[in-house]
Amino acid sequence: MAFARVACRAQIGLNAPLVTVEVSLTSGLPAFCIVGLPAMVVRESKERVRAALLNSRFEFPAGRITVNLAPADLPKEGGRFDLPIALGLLLASRQLRSAAPQERAVAREFYGELGLTGELKAVAGLLPAAVAARRCGHELIVPRANALEACLVAPALTRAADHLLEVCGHLAGTAPLAPFDAASASGMLPSHAAAPVLDLADVRGQAHAKRALTIAAAGAHSLLLIGPPGCGKSMLAQRLPGLLPPLEAAEALEVAAIASVSGADFRHQTLCERPFRSPHHSATVPALVGGGARARPGEISLAHHGVLFLDELPEFGRATLEALREPLETGMVAVARVARETRYPAAFQLIAAMNPCPCGRRGDPAGSCRCSPDTVRRYLGRISGPLLDRLDMQVELPPVPASEFDLRSAQGSATAAAAVRRARELQLARQGVCNARLADTELPRCCLPDVRGRRLLHMAVRRFGLSGRSRVRVLKVARTIADLDGRVQVGAAQLSEALMLRCLDRVASGASAAPSTPCSRPPA
Repeated sequence: MAFARVACRAQIGLNAPLVTVEVSLTSGLPAFCIVGLPAMVVRESKERVRAALLNSRFEFPAGRITVNLAPADLPKEGGRFDLPIALGLLLASRQLRSAAPQERAVAREFYGELGLTGELKAVAGLLPAAVAARRCGHELIVPRANALEACLVAPALTRAADHLLEVCGHLAGTAPLAPFDAASASGMLPSHAAAPVLDLADVRGQAHAKRALTIAAAGAHSLLLIGPPGCGKSMLAQRLPGLLPPLEAAEALEVAAIASVSGADFRHQTLCERPFRSPHHSATVPALVGGGARARPGEISLAHHGVLFLDELPEFGRATLEALREPLETGMVAVARVARETRYPAAFQLIAAMNPCPCGRRGDPAGSCRCSPDTVRRYLGRISGPLLDRLDMQVELPPVPASEFDLRSAQGSATAAAAVRRARELQLARQGVCNARLADTELPRCCLPDVRGRRLLHMAVRRFGLSGRSRVRVLKVARTIADLDGRVQVGAAQLSEALMLRCLDRVASGASAAPSTPCSRPPA
């Protein structure tokens, strides 16, 4: 009997548990058996490995072949196990002798799907495996198409190969693979067209909405924009990423890991850019929160540390919108299956847009809207109260006057982004997180208003019937406004502005919504 052991890793959510590929060759009738909870694509690797070995001028071992993917109770999916299985067969049949002792082979991890001629093809979800391998100090042997991805976390440990024979030469010591040169390889990648620069100054008018967008960016607050078609809702949402600071290294790694396990195209050029996801209103619950047979991440996880934009919010399914409630509070989403539960981070910033009524013309000075009050009430009722309660700001946008279309706004993205950066630096120095993610236990220390502010807040709670959650969110928004203004303590002016940015609370209480009245203070 001959035996060999090769290391690899599985992919379970953002985790990459170690998998030992054990290959045993015994005498008997020819058979090739793979055990250890392999998925169909792993079982099909028998034919890919057989063809790759023969076309690479190796002999396929005769007799009974048993491949065990340990631990046995961990599901194995994907084509990443092709290369470890092939190397295990070559080591067990003595066609390949490692230059290092057999126990040294465990310090290397191998990944790659085999083509029928032995070429190595890219595999999905490699980044979490590279993170775990770096933690253990293991060398990574990966397909060249995955090398840039692995170099994000383990540049000194990554070795790239194009063919099975190259990996065999590296193991035998006859042709060692050099560490992958990420700098030269990134210059050889096909260049993607640069995304157009979206400036806040391109949005005509809407000073009140621009102020709200700046506040949302400064404190990572959620925002609902309500206005007629063509008033600039989508333009404002698309310009939010340009106001946000670049991703930190740890944040960029989390975002890249989610994109890696989702099967999205890995682009090294966009590593530090915040994601902007805008799913269509026909998206299902699994598409939004994650799911499927492999429990892949959904849109809210793909928007982690970025922006999730839901246009035409009332057109989304009720169940789809209700699925947002828990992730908005916790910043995590759990995709439960019978066998296991997979958790993905989902600390996204929600920006939503909707029309004020089904026809979109409510509040038009020309009086073209014919929607009855009951029709408008049913339309707004498609968004539940608990979800509205979790939206920090709700802002109504008036139609843009014709006289403002030819005037370019003096407030551009550069000015607003500088104010956002200063406000976020204050928040991180004071509490370590953005105001929107401030724990309730920290509110007395960070968001306590002065005497006039407390009096105004008590009056607003009674008049508008604010819930406890709404009151907390008003305080957090007021804290962000104070940070933008450079104030140490929250005052009545900041609380007044925060209350003005929740127009639907005033509508529900019967107070005047002032749909087209801009904020009384000048924009930042």
